Amino acid sequence: MGIFDFFSKEKKKESLDKGLEKSKSNFFGQLSKAVIGKSTVDVEVLDELEEILVHADVGVDTTVKIIDRIEQRVARDKYVSTDELDRILREEIADLLEENNSGDAGDFDLPANVKPYVIMVVGVNGVGKTTTIGKLASQFHQAGKQVVLGAADTFRAAAVDQLIIWGERVGVPVISHGMNTDPASVAYDAVKKGVEMNADVVIIDTAGRLHNKVGLMNELAKIKRVMQKITPDTPHEVLLVLDGSTGQNALLQAREFTKATDVTAMAITKLDGTAKGGVVIGISDEFKIPVKYIGVGEKIEDLQVFDKNAFVDSFFSK
Repeated sequence: MGIFDFFSKEKKKESLDKGLEKSKSNFFGQLSKAVIGKSTVDVEVLDELEEILVHADVGVDTTVKIIDRIEQRVARDKYVSTDELDRILREEIADLLEENNSGDAGDFDLPANVKPYVIMVVGVNGVGKTTTIGKLASQFHQAGKQVVLGAADTFRAAAVDQLIIWGERVGVPVISHGMNTDPASVAYDAVKKGVEMNADVVIIDTAGRLHNKVGLMNELAKIKRVMQKITPDTPHEVLLVLDGSTGQNALLQAREFTKATDVTAMAITKLDGTAKGGVVIGISDEFKIPVKYIGVGEKIEDLQVFDKNAFVDSFFSK
């Protein structure tokens, strides 16, 4: 059983549908206008579709790729009606996510042979990084996993305090040295605590400053080096948290962080507050890094393991 199975599939689907409501409503509203009075997918329809995808923050490069794929299908099939456009779009986007290894169906489970599994979480301030950590901790904990949190974002008192509150709320230990302390020493002590209590997972919060990329790079590298004194192969995962409601700005942040450190997975939050859910597709395609989680609401269960099939089905459901 996956660790997130205690939430019913029906509730997760309901949460996903609600979270993507603004995105799909906006998308289909524009698509309907583009094909009105048209019976076949022609150059004019494709031009309109291109503009719609860019407006949905799918991204220019990914949009061009999707349009090229549809053009090839139109050329191959000779005749494609506008009634078929939804289905073709759905198939091409699902294939794109498949190629980028994002959203494999099923629930994420911790590797059986790695204990503790150490996740270092990165992302700029304000994207929902600490809240994402809290929600992850809660879901792991409810699944019977031993969790340790490390408050290594020591440059913001609010981040440290917020993580401590999450720890108390969830019932898991939080390693904190307070504000303006060495982040690497916090991470070291968190991993040490995880080893001592035979924890299943250790989640480390880190600072989200981007004004000095070199400084950020050095800081994250130091945190890694210090943690590796205890467990040589840590961190096992570097999770980048992005705010989906910022659209193209999320793409820019992803570019900077992937230059600063070896990001291995992504979480895209706040999709319920935007009409630009297409950013998930663009980010997955550009960086070829799996989108692992998406945030579609305020509740703990609204942080979901990203399932590409469920996402595409929900996005294209009317």
